[in-house]
Amino acid sequence: MQNGSVKSIEEAKLSPGQRVLLRLDLNVPCKGGRVENDYRIRRSLPTLEYLEKCGCRTVILSHLNPGSGESLSPVYHYLKTRFSVSFASTLDSAHELSGSLQNGAFILVEDIRREKGEKENDEGFSKRLTSLADVFVNDAFGVSHRKHSSIVGVPKFLPSFAGFLLQEEIQGLTPALHPPKGSLFVLGGAKFETKLPLLLKFLDRYERVFVGGALANDIFHAMGLEVGTSLVSTIAPNLSTIINRPNLRIPLDVLVQREGEEHALEPEKVKMSDRIVDAGLKTVMLLEQFVSESSFVLWNGPLGVYQEGFVVGTHQFAKAMIRSKAISVVGGGDTIAAIEDLGLMEKFGFISTGGGAMLDFLANETLPGIEVLKK
Repeated sequence: MQNGSVKSIEEAKLSPGQRVLLRLDLNVPCKGGRVENDYRIRRSLPTLEYLEKCGCRTVILSHLNPGSGESLSPVYHYLKTRFSVSFASTLDSAHELSGSLQNGAFILVEDIRREKGEKENDEGFSKRLTSLADVFVNDAFGVSHRKHSSIVGVPKFLPSFAGFLLQEEIQGLTPALHPPKGSLFVLGGAKFETKLPLLLKFLDRYERVFVGGALANDIFHAMGLEVGTSLVSTIAPNLSTIINRPNLRIPLDVLVQREGEEHALEPEKVKMSDRIVDAGLKTVMLLEQFVSESSFVLWNGPLGVYQEGFVVGTHQFAKAMIRSKAISVVGGGDTIAAIEDLGLMEKFGFISTGGGAMLDFLANETLPGIEVLKK
């Protein structure tokens, strides 16, 4: 690999019996004790299989966001169908189990964020984690923007390397930093306060930048238009620097909820009692035109309130993308959910496992979890 790039797991020269601490992003939806969506797990399988083949004794760390489930136990049962794996309910029990761990086997530790010191990146806690291993491997791109112990603390004390997924993410997202002629950036979802730096940066790099979803509501508001009860950023961003940019595009029409009914109308006709929930047909047709004229498309975030079932705009755009010959790079939880719902996962060029991590990587061209793995 080039000088300054991350150290690959293949450079670790792993041998049978070697103790490895592996950070994964196994934060997947679980219900009724079962994994509902295994996409992130499947993307981590090459690294797990490699460690198994090398005969390493591996301790796996991951986290679980509120709402994903109460335990990583369903993930343990999923992994158990493929690997020799034990489950440790605490870090202390992981230490106890590690003494009898066989070559090529794994221990999955319960949600590491339950342990005091993880989110604080406490040095003492990081050292406690390092006592489990001789080598550290990070394959959790989705949380590599977090300055937590299991991401940036451990590499201070152990030889540290990037797993295959982390390397794929870097290689897959890097082309989006300097797109070719005929580029389109589509940014949806919410939380403008976290996405504005990236938008400002890419308005200078992409020929067309379309802002949709709840983010468009903030732009409508900045333009003096009514947004009714629609979702807007909790911290009002200063959008004066972007609303007049010639390459910025916003929805031509929106779908609103009004008195129990849905109406498609122009943004100027939204009333105080309306709630914007999706892109309208004219907007979808505009995006279809943009995609057909583009050579490269970067997409992050849905065009509507996807989790509440307003999926039509997002689905239509996804279908338009696969009809295009453009190189595609996509990411974000709801974006991936839409593509998966449509059965189109194999039709896109590169799909990132990160949401916030993807946006941070594109904005900063690196992540804290990547920097600590560089040569």
